[in-house]
Amino acid sequence: MELKIFSGTANQELAKGIVDYLNIPLSSVKIRRFSDGEISVRILENVRGMDVFVVQPTIPPSDNIMELLLIIDALRRSSAERITAVLPYYGYGRQDKKAEPRVPISAKLVANLIVEAGANRVLTLDLHSQQIAGYFDIPVDHLFAASVTIKHMLSIGIHEDNSVLVSPDAGRVVVARAIAKKIDGNVPIAIVDKRRPAANEAEVVNIIGDVQGKVAVIIDDIVDTGGTLIGAANAIKSAGAKLVYAYITHPVLSGSSISKIEASSLDKLIVTDSIPLGDKKSDKIQVISVAGLIGEAIMRIHENKSVSSLFI
Repeated sequence: MELKIFSGTANQELAKGIVDYLNIPLSSVKIRRFSDGEISVRILENVRGMDVFVVQPTIPPSDNIMELLLIIDALRRSSAERITAVLPYYGYGRQDKKAEPRVPISAKLVANLIVEAGANRVLTLDLHSQQIAGYFDIPVDHLFAASVTIKHMLSIGIHEDNSVLVSPDAGRVVVARAIAKKIDGNVPIAIVDKRRPAANEAEVVNIIGDVQGKVAVIIDDIVDTGGTLIGAANAIKSAGAKLVYAYITHPVLSGSSISKIEASSLDKLIVTDSIPLGDKKSDKIQVISVAGLIGEAIMRIHENKSVSSLFI
């Protein structure tokens, strides 16, 4: 089967980086909006019998999800042999369980929509929780940005003698340990003990572990309003850390998050290009690309080779 890669409008720069890595052209699709806001999609080249990948993070607004579904449907109706939805960021992933009565499991609903539209498999990056992969009744390849961030950490001198990896909660300790093992098995780990009184709010209660005089490196998957990250950074600095860095995969950065980060104790925020920053700029923010990681995974899937070696 011939390989073709299409992109929605949500993150075309990342899609271009992926095809540059693979040394193939980005396939053509025409996406426009009618005056009432409806989305129109037309595939501009032959895809019959081909292996097709659609790059589209489902970031807000929800139009991006609808755009993905329409592209998949158009490809299915154009007789593509296999359609893989490439989701660098999986929107609604934080609504992954029924946490209280009379609420939807939104992450499951989005999975159902993608499968129903006609996707044959999914390639995604740093899901908010591992269980989301099980919401799909099709194969899911779940990549981790840690393989990219580890290279960056090593390039700036993060090692056992001067650093401590910080998990923002107990749930991310496994990831922090895996990264520590790849950097240096003896890199210490600290944990932020926090309470969440409401959505998008977090109160840091304590720092478990020694950060005194260290370069503290926070590891997390999403930064949205920045409240949780900033609270952790301020608490870590107050506990005696020399510098506070944060490696976050998905820079949602909603509301006044940029101004909050600028005024915080955070020294550097390193994010991936899973979500385009647009005009959300700051001297404290550095972007590292996951185009090569996703591109390599696409090629291995296309050639029916294992992608497990790309995991940490």
